[in-house]
Amino acid sequence: MTTSENAVSVALSNSAAAAQDNTRPELLNVDVPKQAKFQIKSANFSIRLRNIPLFKDLSEEDMKLIKTNFRVKLFGKRDIVLQKGGIGDSLLFLLSGQLQVVDVTEDGRAIGLRMLKEGDFFGEIALINGSTRSASVVALSNVLVAFLPAAISMQLFTNSPSVANKMLRHLAEKIQRDSEFRALLSINNTSRRIYAFIDLFKTVAPGGLEVIENLPTHQDIAMMINTSRETVTRALLYLVQQGIVEKDLHRLIIRKPEELKMLALKQPS
Repeated sequence: MTTSENAVSVALSNSAAAAQDNTRPELLNVDVPKQAKFQIKSANFSIRLRNIPLFKDLSEEDMKLIKTNFRVKLFGKRDIVLQKGGIGDSLLFLLSGQLQVVDVTEDGRAIGLRMLKEGDFFGEIALINGSTRSASVVALSNVLVAFLPAAISMQLFTNSPSVANKMLRHLAEKIQRDSEFRALLSINNTSRRIYAFIDLFKTVAPGGLEVIENLPTHQDIAMMINTSRETVTRALLYLVQQGIVEKDLHRLIIRKPEELKMLALKQPS
C-alpha cells in the first residue's frame, strides 16, 4: 500500500522525523506493523489531524485530546470495516482509500448505499442514537481508517460549536443525498440509471473539470444501482465511444457534462 498527500495528508515518514514532530498536537504518527496480506513492511504514517475537515477549527486542547485517543487500522480490499448490527462504540474516519456503505435485503442481496471518500467520517448515527450500526461498510481498496471512541466523539459534538455545526451540515447533506439516490433507483431504464449515477457522484476537480475519482468497479456500480455488471460495461462503453466521458487510470473524466445530463433525463422512446 502506498500513501501520498491527499485530503487528510497521510504520508510516510521515518522514525527520526516522527520523533521530532511528536509534540505537535495536529500531527499523529502511527506505526503500522508488517502485514503480508498487503505486502508492506512496518512503516510510520504521519497524519495531519487538522486537515481532517471535522477537526479543522478545533482548539489545541481538543486536538491533544483527539491525538491521545485516535486509533488507526489498516484494512484490505473487501474487508468489512463496520458490520450492520454492531455496537456503535466509535466514530470512524477514512484516511486513505475508498469505502462503500452497503445493506443486505431480505433475500440476501447486497445493495450499495453510498461511497465514502478520503476525509469522510462515518458511524455517527449509532453514536447519536445510542443504537447499533444501521449498515455495513466494506473496503473497495486497501484503506487506512481511524477510530475515535464514542465518549470523546460525543464530547466534541456537544462542547465544540465548530464540530456541532459541521455535523448538522453533514446530516442535512446526507439526507439530501439519500433522497437523490432513492430517486435514482426509481428510474426504470437501466441505462438512464447508470447515466444518472455518474451525474450524481461526479465532483469538480481543480480547473473546473468534472470527474469521478477512484471510479468503482463495474460490479460495485451494478450492486449500487441494482443492475448487472454487463449492463454497466455497455453503458460506459457507449459514453466513451460518444466522447462524453474519458477513462484516465482510476478516474472518469466527464468531457460533455450537458450531454450526460440529457441522457440521464431522456425518456425512452
